[in-house]
Amino acid sequence: MKTFRFVLSLSITLALGIALNSKIESIPPLGKFLSPFHGFWQNAENEAIDIQSASQDSLTDSVNVYFDEILIPHVFAKNEKDLFFTQGYVTAYHRLWQMEFQLYSAAGRLAEILGPSIGNTSLVEIDRRMRRIGLMYGAKKSEELFKKEEPEVYALIEAYTAGVNAYIQSLDYKDYPIEYKLLDYKPEDWTTLKCFLLISNMNNMLSRRERDLEHTNAIKKWGREVFNTLYPERPDTIDPVIPAGTEFNFEPIQVEKPDVTFPLEFTEPLVEGSNEDNGSNSFVVNGEKTANGRVILTNEPDLSLNLPSIWYVMHLNSPSLNVMGATLPGGPGVIIGFNDSIAWGNTNAKRDLVDWYKIQFKDQSREEYLYNDNWVPTKKVIEEIKVRGSFSYYDTIVYTHHGPVVYDRNLTSEKSTATNLAMKWTAHEGSKEIKALYLGNKAENYDEFVEAFSYFSGPPQNYSYASVNGDIALWINGKFPVKWEEQGKFLMDGSNIDHEWKAYMPQSHNLHVKNPPQNFVSSANQHPADSLYPYYQYDYHYEYYRGRRINDRLRVMDNIEVQDMMDLQHDNFNYNAFEALPMMMDSLDSSSFTDLEWEYYKKLNNWDYFNEPDRQAPTIYEVWWKKLNNKLWDEIDSSDVALYRPNWFNTVEILKKESDFFMIDNQSTSIRETSGDLYRLTFKETIEYLEDYLETEGNTLLWYTFKNTTIRHLLRISPFNRNKVKIGGNRSIVNAASSSHGPSWRMVVELGDGEVNAWGIYPGSQSGNPGNPTYGHMIDGWASGVYHPLLFEPKIDQKNDKIIHNITLKPAK
Repeated sequence: MKTFRFVLSLSITLALGIALNSKIESIPPLGKFLSPFHGFWQNAENEAIDIQSASQDSLTDSVNVYFDEILIPHVFAKNEKDLFFTQGYVTAYHRLWQMEFQLYSAAGRLAEILGPSIGNTSLVEIDRRMRRIGLMYGAKKSEELFKKEEPEVYALIEAYTAGVNAYIQSLDYKDYPIEYKLLDYKPEDWTTLKCFLLISNMNNMLSRRERDLEHTNAIKKWGREVFNTLYPERPDTIDPVIPAGTEFNFEPIQVEKPDVTFPLEFTEPLVEGSNEDNGSNSFVVNGEKTANGRVILTNEPDLSLNLPSIWYVMHLNSPSLNVMGATLPGGPGVIIGFNDSIAWGNTNAKRDLVDWYKIQFKDQSREEYLYNDNWVPTKKVIEEIKVRGSFSYYDTIVYTHHGPVVYDRNLTSEKSTATNLAMKWTAHEGSKEIKALYLGNKAENYDEFVEAFSYFSGPPQNYSYASVNGDIALWINGKFPVKWEEQGKFLMDGSNIDHEWKAYMPQSHNLHVKNPPQNFVSSANQHPADSLYPYYQYDYHYEYYRGRRINDRLRVMDNIEVQDMMDLQHDNFNYNAFEALPMMMDSLDSSSFTDLEWEYYKKLNNWDYFNEPDRQAPTIYEVWWKKLNNKLWDEIDSSDVALYRPNWFNTVEILKKESDFFMIDNQSTSIRETSGDLYRLTFKETIEYLEDYLETEGNTLLWYTFKNTTIRHLLRISPFNRNKVKIGGNRSIVNAASSSHGPSWRMVVELGDGEVNAWGIYPGSQSGNPGNPTYGHMIDGWASGVYHPLLFEPKIDQKNDKIIHNITLKPAK
């Protein structure tokens, strides 16, 4: 606690020093902020938990909450409304600021609390683009759908919302999380709409990435042959989610590819898609593969590594529900977890769900647009973006039946010859994910699991399943448009009805497998199925390494125990290096090496391809691979139109099979370079770079220090971050811990003989308060492979030796 007070004092002292020499309009009122009775000092907590019992108007009966040693709340209520009210209340106690701030971002409201800009970054422009992609548009449709069709579940969402607001109303300024004080604003009322916006934001994180506009540029610039070389759809070596050779016994919906022409115009995407590093692993083995005959399920969503963590672990119990696992602060229920009968996990089911349409307006008024030889009316929405300390900014968004016109005369680039581009996205349609999660939390068997997640539209997920009766399964759930080959891969003609989505796949046609002969199921964001699946399946960024490594290991593993599954979650084998490094090394002429080059060469030559944290070879390889890619794809990086590099797997394939591919050659020299020339040049550059690094940054090339995995506070406040976490792995490795992404929640569940045992950990803490003594306390254990046993019992009381605190919420008299 003394350390926390010192760090904060130092931070404020520095801020005051800057304020005396600079014009800063966004610092908080210092008297209030520095007050020992109400300011930031009040956020320094001597105890891990201090929440107290209280009376609440919204409750119909008393609710007991027991906090265990790692501050997981075990909520025991006598009915579901009280249960979800208390979930909202307790979540807000630990994560209120995080809940609000993430949705200010999703709603395009950052300028409202932070002002017009931070440095050179325009928050107004960020907000404007977030409004245009339509997260709130989709959230409102979902809420309307629940009000009309799901009143019982909507009532539980209202109860959760009431719980959050009850906690907010209990706060004085002194009780506000420190981030409110630093930014000088206060929490606003929670709404049911925010719960739906949270789902829209999940879609934004996991299903909005596409490269339609870059594809259009590439095929216009280079033609079909080069395009197919750079971006092939289905390499021969894929190991899909659904086991290869699976037969499909249904008649698919047929959509023939029309004789159409894509509008090949140069375009510039100005709205960033979701992060390419977002991904996950999940794998399940049945009793035939385990030592004790029980099934084991694992899951680890690979997302941004933040403080507070994206996840908050809870145990929810009522007469009709007993479930535990990872929740998303801001929404009811458990997202990834288990109950008395089943366990489930999920990974992102990649599929192209965003398409772009070129719109032809009738005139400058944009009141009508051409569609199927008719002029169709548009709808205009004027968005007010409130700006702290300034005037509001107003943006007019034009909507077509395809969706919002994101790029128009008011948002375009000088590099674009095409404007007026409308975005069609499944997330714009009303959906019932919260119902899916609610029913999934209660499911007792396979049929109920299938029924529950049939309501899950997006972001599409590979749902893994295990049960106490020994079944294992995997369903790919989501709302998938039926597309003809390459539909949506390029910019499409918004006036042509043949470019329209014609139908969605029936739920029964979604990919799934139950109790497969291989005795395991797995998913890691790779291709969903082989070519036997009768529907067109496409995404520009399927994963090619993690899934193959997991399947390679599971095929040969037997007598598996829980620890073996944990070890596989931490597997650091670098498949990319395994396939690329030998050809890179073979090109080197060792007879001409200097002593220093020999030293680097030997470290690589003796490497076993595992990115362990305390080895130097991974650092050398990763730098070499990066420099090689920089040289190879410099023509793409320096292009005057938006393009993107081929993925690592396709890069290796090109280097193996087309060593004289035209992009390998440096056009500025008279000599035609080959891939071997690039290997030798970049090997020398790697050594030069790392020798400079050793002089300027430190005296070690250990992988974990060089990679510098950092768990960052959402506001990027340095004293609230944790850097140089000692963990191996990297992107495209099963242990996918890169510098800022990685396993955001690790869970292992063993089921059988009428029992459910579970373990879990994430890189953070239940408390989001930097002044709490437990802040970030699970990070080191997460990095080193420690798991916490999860206390999951039908009855818990304060006498349990794992319970450190308990409260009771009672109805107000």
